[in-house]
Amino acid sequence: MVKLKHKRKNDMQEKAIDNKQLEEPKSTPKSRAGIVMIIGGIVCLIGGAVLFALPFLLPKEVLPELSFPQIPSAEVSESYSNLTGLAIQSEADKTAPAYCIQTPNGTDGARPQVGMTQAGVVFEAIAEAGITRFAAIYQNPSSAVIGPIRSLRIYYLQWDTPFDCTIVHAGGAADAIAAVRNGGYKDLSESYAYMYRGTAGSRLWNNLFTTSGNLARFSADNGYNTSNVTGFTRMTPQQSSKARVDGTVREKLVITEPASGDTSELTPTATHIGINFGGWASFNVRYVYDANTNTYARSYETGVPHEVFECPNENLGEVEPENVCTLKQLTPAVVVAMVVQEKRAAYDGYHEDITTLGSGEAYVFQNGQVLHGTWTKNAVAEQIRFYDDSGVEIALAPGQTFVEAVPQYGSIEY
Repeated sequence: MVKLKHKRKNDMQEKAIDNKQLEEPKSTPKSRAGIVMIIGGIVCLIGGAVLFALPFLLPKEVLPELSFPQIPSAEVSESYSNLTGLAIQSEADKTAPAYCIQTPNGTDGARPQVGMTQAGVVFEAIAEAGITRFAAIYQNPSSAVIGPIRSLRIYYLQWDTPFDCTIVHAGGAADAIAAVRNGGYKDLSESYAYMYRGTAGSRLWNNLFTTSGNLARFSADNGYNTSNVTGFTRMTPQQSSKARVDGTVREKLVITEPASGDTSELTPTATHIGINFGGWASFNVRYVYDANTNTYARSYETGVPHEVFECPNENLGEVEPENVCTLKQLTPAVVVAMVVQEKRAAYDGYHEDITTLGSGEAYVFQNGQVLHGTWTKNAVAEQIRFYDDSGVEIALAPGQTFVEAVPQYGSIEY
C-alpha cells in the first residue's frame, strides 16, 4: 500500500493554536470537496502506475494469478456462408432454407436458364443421351424467376443431400423418387401451388418455373425454416486473396502457418479449361479465366457463351422470364472437375448410372491455377472432400462453384 505522508506541525504553531492566537479560516464545503478530488486524483494516478508496473516487477510464476481486463480487438469477426464461403450479413443467413433445383440444359428450349447466377453451387452431369443437367443449389435467393425445372436422378439427389435442401424437381427416375419419399427429404415436386408453366412456345416442355417468393412460402407452409448446410471446405476471402500472390498458401487448407522462408512454388497457371463429357460440342464446356474479376467465363465448345437470365430481385409474380430478365454470362469463381464412373442405367438402358460414393481423380481450378488430386465421398449424407496429390485437403476459394462430373471416357484439358 502507498501511504501519504504529512509534515508534523512545529511547536510554535501548536502553542499558537492552543492559545487561539492563530485563527485559521473555516473550510467551506466547496473547498473541502476540491481537496478530496485532488487527493483522489493523486491516489488514482499512483495506483494506476503501480498496476501498470506489476507485470514487470512480479515474478513470472505470479502473473497467471492476476486478472486484467481484455482490450477488445479492432477487427470485426465476419461470418461466412457454408454454401459459398462468402461473407454474409448475419448468422441467420447461414441457416436460411436451401433449395436444390433440378435444371435442364438441353437444346430443346431449356436455354437460357433463369436465375442461375444466384446459385452458390452447381453440379453438372449427363442426364441422358449425352445431354447434361444441373443440380443448382440456392440459399437466400431473391430472383423473380428460377428454372426451368425438370426431373430428378438418384446421383443428383446424393450430391444434394449434404446441403440439407428442399429437393425441387418435376418427377424423376423411379429410384430417385423412392429415395426422396423414403429418406425424409424436404420434397417439392411439380406443384402448381408453388410453380407455374410459362407460355413461351420455344421452350416446349422446359417451361416449368418457380419464384423466390414461392420457395419461401413453401418453406413457411411446411415448417422448413432452416437448413443445416454442410458445404465444401473453403478458404476465407482473405486467404483466397493471399493465395493469388503467395505461393506458401498453395490454395490448400492450411492448419498452421507455413514455416518462415517457405519457397514453395505456385502450381502452373491454367487460364483455359476444357470439360468434355463426350462427343457433343453443344454440351462440352469451355472456361476462360479473367484475372481482373478472378472468375471463369463459361461457354460451350461451339463458342457460344453460356448466358442465363438474371432477373429483378422483386417478387413480380408468375411472369415470363423473357419479359423481365436480362441475359448474363455465367462466371463462377471455382471450377472443379471430378472423374466419375458412369454407364447406362440397367433399369431402362437410357438414363445414366453414376457412382457418387468412393473416390476418383479431381482437378480444382481457382485463382487462375490448377491443383490435381482426388475427390472422396464416403456416405450419401457426407460432403465431397478434395485432396491434392500429397494428401492435403484443398480448401476452395469463396464464390459460385461449378462441379463437373466428367465420365471416365470424357476428358479434361487445360
